Amino acid sequence: MTDLRSERAVSPVEEPRAPRPRRRGRGGALAVAGGAALLAVAAAAAAIGVGGDTGTPAVQRTPPATAKVTRTTLTETKTVDGTLGHGAVATLTGRGQGTITWLPSAGSTITRGRAVYSADARRIPLLYGTMPLYRTLSSGMKGRDVKMLERNLAKLGYDGFTVDSEFTWATREALEEWQDDLNLEVTGTLAPEAVVVHDGALRVREIKKELGDPGGGPILTYTGTTREVSIDLDVADRHLIRKGLRTTVELPDGATVRGTVTGIGKVATTQTQDQDETTTTIKVTVSVSGGGKKLKPYDTAPVEATIVSARRKNVLVVPVGALIALAEGGYGVEVVEGPATRYAAVTTGMFADGQVEITGVDEGATVVVPA
Repeated sequence: MTDLRSERAVSPVEEPRAPRPRRRGRGGALAVAGGAALLAVAAAAAAIGVGGDTGTPAVQRTPPATAKVTRTTLTETKTVDGTLGHGAVATLTGRGQGTITWLPSAGSTITRGRAVYSADARRIPLLYGTMPLYRTLSSGMKGRDVKMLERNLAKLGYDGFTVDSEFTWATREALEEWQDDLNLEVTGTLAPEAVVVHDGALRVREIKKELGDPGGGPILTYTGTTREVSIDLDVADRHLIRKGLRTTVELPDGATVRGTVTGIGKVATTQTQDQDETTTTIKVTVSVSGGGKKLKPYDTAPVEATIVSARRKNVLVVPVGALIALAEGGYGVEVVEGPATRYAAVTTGMFADGQVEITGVDEGATVVVPA
C-alpha cells in the first residue's frame, strides 16, 4: 500500500498561496480558484442554453456590489450635547458704603471705562485687568496694579505718561483728568472700591439690588461676553480632543455656527443617570465665533457640538464593508480584475464616516462590497 504522506513529502515545492479570506458562507471559506471555476461554469451553461426551445434556463450569478478605491480626506468627528451660554457666572459685591443710585439692566454689556453701577451718584467704572485692586494707588507706588491702571488710562485715550509699573506725577495727571471727565471727585488717587476690575467686557446676568439699597453686599451677577458652549464630556472620549480643535455647533432651529475648544477641565465628576448607570465626565468649553443673528434669539439653549478630532488628507479609502478578515491574520479586500477577482492584503488606517483608510491597492481599483 502506497504511503501518501511520503509522496507528499517528495512532491515539487508548491507555489505561494494568495491571502485566504475568512467569510461567512456555506461550506466554509471561499477559495479564489473556486470562485473563478463557478464563473467559468456559469458562462458555459449560459452558452449551452442560448437559443434552446426546451432546454432548462441557465443559472446566472448575481453581480456583487462594488466600489472604487478613491483618494480623499477623512475626518473623524464626535457629536456631543452641550449648553449654549456666556460662560461662568460671577457675583459682583459692592466694597463701599453709600446708597445704590443707578443700576444697569439685565442683559446689557459693559465695556472699559463705562459705569457698572452708581453709589451716592458716583459712577463705579470698569477697568480691564486680571489682578484685583487691593490697595489705594497714589504717587510713588510701584507694582502690577499700577501698570494695570496706566494701561487702562492709555486705552481710554489719556497720555503723557509711560505704561510701566511706576506711579509718577504724569500718571497722577492722567488719572485726575479721567476723574474729572467722569464727574468724579478729583483726587489723583484710586481706591479699590472706586472701580470694578474684570478681564474684559462683562455682560449683566441678574440684578441683586434695587435703587435705594445699601451699596455693600451682592449687587449683580455677570458673565463674559463671549458665547460659549459648556459640554460634559465622557472621560472615555478625552483622547479625542485638545485645545484649538474646530467644532460645529448646531442650534435648536437647525442653524450652525463655528466654534473652537478653548478649555478642558482637569476635574472628573461622576453623575448617576439611572439607578444602575453612572458616567464620569469632564468639563469642556467651546468658544463660539461669529454667529451674529443666528445666536441672537438664544440667551441659553441646548445645542449639539460636533468636534473634529482628527483629519487625514490625501489618503486612499474604501467602504468599511469591503474589508475581509484573512485566515493569515489582518485584513484584505477582494479586487475585481475583468471577469475574475483576487484577494489583496491591505493595511488599515483611520475609520470615519463608514470609510476606512487603506494601503496595499492602487487608486481606482474596483473592490467587492459584500451585501
